[in-house]
Amino acid sequence: MNNPITINGSRVDRRAVPRGSASPVWWLVFKQEFTELWLGGRVLILLILFSVMMSVTSVMQETASQIDLIPPPEIVFIALQSTISFSLFIGLIVGADSISGERERATLEALLLTPTSRRQIVLGKFLAALSPWPVAMVLSVPYMAVLSQGDPVLGQALLLGTIMGSLLAVAFTGFGMLVSVWSNSNRISLFVSLLVYLLFLIPTLWPGAAQKGDLGYAIQQLNPMQATSAFLEKVLVNNRTVPEQSSYAVAAILSAAVVTGLLFLYAAPRLRLEGRTPHLVLPRLSVPRRSIAGLSLIACLVVSVGAAVPLHAAASLASEQPLQISVDLDHKTTKTGDKIEFNTVVTNNSTQASAPLHVSMNIIKIGSGDPVDPEDWSPERSQAVDPLAAGKSAKQSWVVNTIMEGNYMVYMTVIPTPASADATSQTISSTGIHVIVKPSNDTNPGGVLPVAIIIPASLIVGTVLLRSRRRTKPASSDS
Repeated sequence: MNNPITINGSRVDRRAVPRGSASPVWWLVFKQEFTELWLGGRVLILLILFSVMMSVTSVMQETASQIDLIPPPEIVFIALQSTISFSLFIGLIVGADSISGERERATLEALLLTPTSRRQIVLGKFLAALSPWPVAMVLSVPYMAVLSQGDPVLGQALLLGTIMGSLLAVAFTGFGMLVSVWSNSNRISLFVSLLVYLLFLIPTLWPGAAQKGDLGYAIQQLNPMQATSAFLEKVLVNNRTVPEQSSYAVAAILSAAVVTGLLFLYAAPRLRLEGRTPHLVLPRLSVPRRSIAGLSLIACLVVSVGAAVPLHAAASLASEQPLQISVDLDHKTTKTGDKIEFNTVVTNNSTQASAPLHVSMNIIKIGSGDPVDPEDWSPERSQAVDPLAAGKSAKQSWVVNTIMEGNYMVYMTVIPTPASADATSQTISSTGIHVIVKPSNDTNPGGVLPVAIIIPASLIVGTVLLRSRRRTKPASSDS
């Protein structure tokens, strides 16, 4: 039952917590906030924008792949990255409005007068602000399922995307609430939160060349959004293992842990009717508290930076090489999106055992055009071969994904391991595989059009019905 109270000369409803209620207060606050967010339509409108963005992106990616095909793992990664980025935006906006918005609407005082701790109030609001993330992830599943074209990367993308996206959602939603707790004005809270979001988002849009070197790798691992993007790309697209790339996951884990710690251990118990701006609360500190929000997030992002490994080139020719490599394919004409499978055989013609070997794949484009990125063309570009005894051979299997139309040469190279740090070795190349890739055309590439139309349309219809029902409900109650 709501008890009317007077605030600034006007009467508002006080959210009373039943003393005999068996439910915890944070659950009651969560239900109230959840109902306002979803039945009020604010989150539904943002999710409609999200679905439209996903539909347009999916159609554009599939249409472009008719000419320059992007492999399914990369398309799924792009869809997953878009889902996480937009979900963080929604959580940040809702979190930034959660406390400062109540102050401007003159409803925070009634909430603070309830017989409960400030921490339970913040917890209920925090969980409600997190609620759009799982819904956005569920909405993205049909898009990624269609874009994956049956590739097994879908299961891994859903699992890793859910884990990493949840960590980032907790961090960014909590940061928005931290700013909201310390802001008197809702505009200031939203502005600061959006500014921080852009500062973390922009590095993820830099071209690949700008992300190389020590500074580029440092930014990748310090920025939780960039580190998560690099982690998912290396695992899903470049076929790296999760333990191998675990250093990129540290930023997301630390940001979620530190932000939630600051929110519930420090900020929540100090929740007040008026926003206590940092420089007013602690004027004696040498560091003004208005920088606490930024410093808290920066402190949680500091992780170890992987050192770049220098590349060394071997460039000495020998008069004769006992190793030999042969290929069972010399030419192939195919279409974009197809796979080329072939085998190589390495033979040791010497009377002695060979050193440990590596067989590497190389792809070049004949003529003008975009350079080839071999990592996109093959899931495995290098294979290790144990030392071969005299007269013995070893067989390797290879797969090439035809990404772009054009005229290409694929050739294989055998690289013996040098005997010592100050020695080199002679590389041996195979005959080339001449590959001609022609474009493939499809009026409905990947079958993405039905999904791109049905999901936004369903959300729009559901939102319209929900809002019309809310408008007619007070009228029927009055009659």
